[in-house]
Amino acid sequence: MRFKYLIVIAVVLTLIASSIAGCSSKEQKLTKINFVETVHSIFYAPYYVAVSQGFFKEEGLELVITTAQGSDKAATAVLSGTADIGLQGPETTVYVLLEGRDDYLVNFGQLTRKDGSFLLGKKPEPDFKWENLRGKKVIGGRPGGMPEMTLEYVLKQHGLDPKKDLTLITNLQFTAAAGAFMSSDADYVALFEPTASMVEKQGGGYIVASVGASSHEVPYTTFNAKKSYIEKHPDIIQKFVNAVYKGMLWVDSHSPKEVAEAIKPFFPDADVDLMATAIERYKNQNTWGTTLKMKVEDFDFLQTILLDAGVIKEKVDSRLLINNTFAEKAEKTIKK
Repeated sequence: MRFKYLIVIAVVLTLIASSIAGCSSKEQKLTKINFVETVHSIFYAPYYVAVSQGFFKEEGLELVITTAQGSDKAATAVLSGTADIGLQGPETTVYVLLEGRDDYLVNFGQLTRKDGSFLLGKKPEPDFKWENLRGKKVIGGRPGGMPEMTLEYVLKQHGLDPKKDLTLITNLQFTAAAGAFMSSDADYVALFEPTASMVEKQGGGYIVASVGASSHEVPYTTFNAKKSYIEKHPDIIQKFVNAVYKGMLWVDSHSPKEVAEAIKPFFPDADVDLMATAIERYKNQNTWGTTLKMKVEDFDFLQTILLDAGVIKEKVDSRLLINNTFAEKAEKTIKK
């Protein structure tokens, strides 16, 4: 009798061990993707949601995330093979193609469609006009980067010469701009969220305008990889796009507070209510939308901004830098 019990116990333990081994096996099947983001920002909320809600794991992927602190550095990481996929301003893909590289960077998904920075002043300006910046000192972004070029484009659209009609400071690190604004005699600063809302909450400044809302829609931040990587791993790219698309739909169908709570692990020191305020601002100006597809005409306009800024002398064929096939397939196979 005792022998029978021992057999039963042995069978049960074997089943448990097999179950545990099965779970481990499933976990081991996750494909690791070296992923680089330009900066760490609420501006990228849908992709953080895709991670926190397990959408990448559903697709069999695990992201190993690094932050480059600059689109140029993110692009370099992808080109060198340090990263498989990057999230950065697509202006870098234009620069790479103009360099004459055969294995250039191709954009396969658009995460943001507008500039994500907000202009803050030292006092409230309910009737703000961009012309108010004439003769003022303004802290902008890095020369050659999309935030700075978009800001300058908006200024020109309102009759201001960035080099003559105001003092534009562009030699500060991305992370130093807020502190410099609050501790100096600068009149305005362009900041991304949640930094903009944090400065406002601390009484260090007041949001007076949205740079994104004042500019044309463009593929502002995109996912890209080397052409050879996309050709070699279309299955991985498709799974990646599927996961991000699920994240975009989740953000679109949930409240700013719910989105803030979902991405809180990525911003442990940030206040949830403050994050919700920032997310609401982005949702109200349709920063993300519900598609990763890019429009050729929007990419062409992006290149117009680059031409206007003097960082390129000629446009490239935007179609070479856009691959919408993965986004289109995701929309066909994933229900909203």
